[in-house]
Order: sequence, then C-alpha cells, then structure tokens
Amino acid sequence: MDALSKVLETIKFKGVVYDRRELSAPWGIDIHQDDASQFWRLLKGKCFLKVPGEPVLEMQEGDLVFVPHGSAHWIADHPRSNRVSSVVFRHARASGNPMFTGDGNTTVLIGGHFEFDTKPAHPFLTDLPNIIHITQYKTEVRAWLQHTANLIAEEVSNDRPGSKIILGRLAEIAFVYLIRAYLEKADHAKGFLLALKDERISTALKLMQESPEKEWTLELLSSAAGMSRSLFCNEFKKMVGETPLSYLTNWRMIRAKELLLTTRGNISEVAIDVGYQSEAAFNRIFKKKVSQTPASFRRAKLSQ
Repeated sequence: MDALSKVLETIKFKGVVYDRRELSAPWGIDIHQDDASQFWRLLKGKCFLKVPGEPVLEMQEGDLVFVPHGSAHWIADHPRSNRVSSVVFRHARASGNPMFTGDGNTTVLIGGHFEFDTKPAHPFLTDLPNIIHITQYKTEVRAWLQHTANLIAEEVSNDRPGSKIILGRLAEIAFVYLIRAYLEKADHAKGFLLALKDERISTALKLMQESPEKEWTLELLSSAAGMSRSLFCNEFKKMVGETPLSYLTNWRMIRAKELLLTTRGNISEVAIDVGYQSEAAFNRIFKKKVSQTPASFRRAKLSQ
C-alpha cells in the first residue's frame, strides 16, 4: 500500500456533506474555527471566500475550495455584504425560516467537512496549506474530481434511500482526488506532501507504516531509501518536519489507537504489535502522545 493510502486508512478520516444551499443576494455567512476541515463547491453563480491571512478568493461555477485546518472564514456573494454566523444560519434553516431567500441573484452551494483523528497530529494534515482552490479540470485527476463532485451534487439534490452513506463515501473519494490534484502542482507541494512525491523518502515512510513493529534504525531506513544516513536524516526532517525516529514513534501511537479499538488484544499484545516489548514503556509513551493511558483510551472510545 502506498504511503498516502496507509495514512488515510489509519487516521480514520470521515466525509460529511451538507444539504444543497440556494442563497439570494445579498448574503454572507461567517464560519467559526472548527476541528473539522470545511469544503465548498459552487454549483451556480459566483461568490467570495476569505480565510485569515489569505487574499479574498473569488469562486466561479464548478470551483472547489478546501479549508484543511478548520480555520474561521467567511463566504458571501460580495466582500462587502453583511454576514451572519453559521450558527444563526443553521438555526434559521432548522426552524423552517431559512435566510437569504429574496429576489437577488441566486447562488447555489454544496458544503461539507472532513473529520480526522488528529492526536498525535500527522504531518500530512499539519503540512496542508491554509486553503486549496481547484479551478480547472483539464487533467485526468481533476476530471475525476469533477465527476465525483458532480455525483455528490446529484445525490444531494435527490433524497433517496442510502443517500447519507453514499454522500459520505463520495466525499472521501473526492478528498483523495483533491489531494492528488494539489500534488500535481509540484511547485506548491511542501513538507509531507513533498515527501510523498520523493521516491526515496516515501519508501522509508512506507516501510515504517507497514511494519511499525520492526526495530527500525537510521541505518536500515537510509539503506532502504538508497541514501547515506546523514543525507537521509536531513532530507527526511526537511520534508516531514521531524526526524525519522520521531515520525516512527508518532506513527506507532496512531497505529496503536487503531488496534486498541479494532482488536481484542490486551495492552501488552498491542504494545508488541507496534514495536514495544515493554508494556510499561508503551504505556508511558502513549500517555505522553495521547494524554490518556491505552486502557483509558480504549474504555472511553468504546463507551461512546
């Protein structure tokens, strides 16, 4: 399995699609900081979106915008339009008194978000930019992204049996295509995304991710990557943002969380499966990274 697939499989990301939103100008919505990663697809009209620290972005029909870090942002028909909070907007819709239903120009949007298991945070997530804007669909990857986004729009417009499940799966597929489309812009990729494009570093990532139980050393990893130890360490840290062995530790904790929730193995068995012969050492590191002991983490999650 490639490095990105393994990351996405293990961090348990989930896609959620909201209902179709038809808004008449003037309109504007403030979205507050959130743990989830928002996305927007413009189906009709045009609108503007602003993330703090980034220029105002103008969206055209068909555009897809992804706000990876759950940053507070606004979206509106015009930068100077009055805006309401997303909480007020949702409450009005839920109460049967939707806002922005006048005679102005109509904008049609589909929104949604992605949820990730982020403790410990994986560099794949932390290295994503503040905003990703996909505007054209001329390459094969972008054509598939457009096709998936169109399927989402069609499913949202027709409330049929199983729609919620289908929409979630389509959103997750769209996310992978979105990342692929972003990676096509090699000059924009950085950090972990750049590591995915580097055959040598991605080889080492794949080895650690597929076999976290092995006693990996810098010598073994650099040899597998076909690099000297010093060059490997420098390039790995530059791209991934942490040393190879620090990455290995964090990955082991991410994998341990998955095993604690999906297997019946006792704590010592999980510890061995992720490379720790000492249960005490495993407990200590897990608590440091996750802020709970493995046993407490398992009880809390399984009781939800």
